[in-house]
This record gives sequence, structure tokens and C-alpha cells, in this order.
Amino acid sequence: MSTKMTSSVRRHSDHFEPQDTDPHEQRRLRGQLEQIDYAAYVANKELIGQALTGLDAASLQKLAVLTAGARAKWGAEALRLAHSGSPVTADQVARLTAARTAFDELAEVYEALRRMVERGYAVLK
Repeated sequence: MSTKMTSSVRRHSDHFEPQDTDPHEQRRLRGQLEQIDYAAYVANKELIGQALTGLDAASLQKLAVLTAGARAKWGAEALRLAHSGSPVTADQVARLTAARTAFDELAEVYEALRRMVERGYAVLK
């Protein structure tokens, strides 16, 4: 099974890998799996396309700026803690964790939206 690294999340590719040596059985199974993949594509295109009707380059740029700001805030918070010279408190760790979580979520949604456009599920205006 192959592994793809996407941001900080590992995703395993579980697409068709023939186990049966019979070529007819492989073709039959491949055909079924292609039907499943196509059904998922149609559902994604329809539902995501309806939900993201206002998606445009300016919106993605704003999201990119928001994501960069969250990354900067996370890094600045870590440096502030490092320079304080004091032991880190639970509240400080919670703030650092919240900053990282915000960055992670924004980065993931940015990449997800990009993939939605790349795959044709959503169209930029």
C-alpha cells in the first residue's frame, strides 16, 4: 500500500491493486471500482459545487493570508516563551496549542479547497 504525505497527515492509497491473477476477474473488479470512484466524483462535484458557489481567487488569497498570520502567531508565541526565561505554564502551553491548532486547521482547509478546484469539484469565479 503506498503512502502519500499531505501536510502533516499521512494518507494511504487504497486504490485498485489486483490480488487475483485471473485477468478477467481483474478487469471486472477494476470496472466495479471505477464505477464507485465515478459515483464519488459526481457526488463531490454536485455537492461541493453547490456549497462553494462564491469561491474565487480573492477568497483563496484571503484564506492564504489568514493561514500565514496563524503560522506567524504560532511561531511568535513559541519565541516569546523561549525568550521569557521562565518555565512554561499550563496556560502558556494551552495558548501555544491553540495557535498551532488554528494554523493546522487553516492550512488543511486551504489545501482541501485547492484539491477541490484541482479535481473539478468547485470552479473559481
